[in-house]
Amino acid sequence: MPEVLKAPLVVEFPFTRSLGPVQSAFLTGLRERVVLGVRTGDGRVLVPPVEYDPVTAEELSDLVEVAPTGTVTTWAWNPAPRRGQPLTTPFAWVLVRLDGADTALLHALDAPGPAAVHTGMPVRIRWAGERTGAITDVACFEPYDGRRAEPTGHTGEFEDPVTGIVAAARLDYTYSPGRAQTAYINALSGRRTVGERCPSCRKVYVPPRGACPTCGVATSEQVEVGPRGTVTTFCIVNIKAKNLDIEVPYVYAHIALDGAGLALHGRIGGIPYDEVRMGLRVEPVWTDDARYPDHYRPTGEPDADYDTYKELL
Repeated sequence: MPEVLKAPLVVEFPFTRSLGPVQSAFLTGLRERVVLGVRTGDGRVLVPPVEYDPVTAEELSDLVEVAPTGTVTTWAWNPAPRRGQPLTTPFAWVLVRLDGADTALLHALDAPGPAAVHTGMPVRIRWAGERTGAITDVACFEPYDGRRAEPTGHTGEFEDPVTGIVAAARLDYTYSPGRAQTAYINALSGRRTVGERCPSCRKVYVPPRGACPTCGVATSEQVEVGPRGTVTTFCIVNIKAKNLDIEVPYVYAHIALDGAGLALHGRIGGIPYDEVRMGLRVEPVWTDDARYPDHYRPTGEPDADYDTYKELL
């Protein structure tokens, strides 16, 4: 049996969002070493603040300063910090109810070991040296046996408030394509495209999935398709992607390879972006040592008739 492939993969993108008045005040406050909560209609103070009462759905706007000291309500030890976590040495994840708040804030506690952490222990915020208006302005919590801090009575009004944030979303994982897609990837290394035919409906899936999603039966019969195909639909990309060395605008298309029962994705090159069209006949372009086509270019054949690919849109 051939070896099944696996490889580490990373999905990463920047998530940009604007802030409403409550979140803006909270993050701006962290930049200024002030912790703000929001008061609900029944008098509770929520930290971190939310814009709507989670019980009544009432809109909330009454900002309240709370102290940078508080109490651990529960915790879990993290013996092996991962990339991007608040501390690089082992630490505790803690829920801390800050003095003056009725809810708890999740963050890291810098402690020498799990024996040094307990529910009910007093802690205080350790502020980051450089603050930008983000939750990371709280570097972590630290044990604290001193006098509890008192709020200064800040109103939540700031000059130059933070109005938006960019959060990096990232997922690291190990992907194993399984038997069917391992065969597909191995075929690509020989500049061939292989799918699998469903024994019931006879549809050829490319890339193969190991089973027909329509009939629910396993697939094993390999079928070589292409290399030429037809553009079924496409979009023009005008925003340059991070770490992708392709000048915009460019065209990304669904391409139905000859003999395939559905279309796959591919970039279209060798033609002005505004001349790409449905029905355009294309062929793959490979670069040296590539494991998949770099892009597809026009073959010079007449466009395919719509009826030949309408079921693949």
